[in-house]
Amino acid sequence: MAEKILMKGNEALAESAIVAGCRYFFGYPITPQNEIPEYMARKLPTIGGAFVQAESEVAAINMVYGAASTGVRCMTSSSSPGISLKQEGISYCVGSELPCVIVNMMRGGPGLGSIQPSQGDYFQATKGGGHGDYKLLVLAPASIQEMVNLTMQAFELADKYRNPVMILGDGMLGQMMEPVTIEPTASSKIEKPWAVVGTEGKRKPNIINSLFIQAEDCERHNLHLQEKFALIAKNEVRYEILNEDAEYFLVGYGTTARIMRNVMNTARKQGHSVGLIRPISLFPFPDEAFEKVIGHAKGFLTVEMSAGQMVEDVRLAVNGRQPVAFYGRMGGMAPEPNTILAELYKLIEGGK
Repeated sequence: MAEKILMKGNEALAESAIVAGCRYFFGYPITPQNEIPEYMARKLPTIGGAFVQAESEVAAINMVYGAASTGVRCMTSSSSPGISLKQEGISYCVGSELPCVIVNMMRGGPGLGSIQPSQGDYFQATKGGGHGDYKLLVLAPASIQEMVNLTMQAFELADKYRNPVMILGDGMLGQMMEPVTIEPTASSKIEKPWAVVGTEGKRKPNIINSLFIQAEDCERHNLHLQEKFALIAKNEVRYEILNEDAEYFLVGYGTTARIMRNVMNTARKQGHSVGLIRPISLFPFPDEAFEKVIGHAKGFLTVEMSAGQMVEDVRLAVNGRQPVAFYGRMGGMAPEPNTILAELYKLIEGGK
């Protein structure tokens, strides 16, 4: 077993991407994710890969488009305003069915906002921040070890479905340090006959494109994409439930869920029946986690570093069968355990 090493989140993500086979990175600096391109700039040239600092985020995602078209494993990373600039290219990548990994270490917004952590990009990531009917497979780690593991899985899933996969972290996760183990995992040997790799005169050239002049052709392609998104929704749901027999559930993802785990433990020590539901895949959203507990649950408290975005999916999953409360902080402020606990007790007192 590989030795545990102390690493900063952004650097651990970059190293795990390299171990997963990523050899091409295209990006543009923005805080709080700069350690990712810095790490890639140091390491990739030494192992036969390439790092390119593009002239802009728009250029970076379009370089990803070009590299992914050849079938290689490639990645870009940015933070909230930079991801906004990449949206057109992300839509192009989905429309052209190009596998790639996109990392968003979210920071406070809107606009330039702050450089502190936030979760205000949930809608952008899960509802399609760009144009057209498209979906990204979105994974939200809550620890640096999980970020390592999910980054490796992200490359596998991207190749499996020919679709971009987003790692949705935040500045807190990117900047903190934890001991991690980074071990190579078995990589599936997925053939890529669609890739643009040259024909040597032996076949017709492959064409990578998302442009369909005829409306009927464009709809046919959209229906194909929707079938793929439905398959992802069926097969790639990931979540964690702690204390599944509890009466009240805290709901959160990413670093917020880390804080809520301590809140849950405090509430249970004080005699309350409290559990935690942590979505790991944000698309597909884990509705089934709520079905597992809805028979005995009395209420849910969703906490986010936003004005309330994921809570809309929680309410759809609960579908009015039990109350869903919300507490959020914005702009880069993290929710404090004592405040979450007070909000939880309001929910519990209201349910009595």
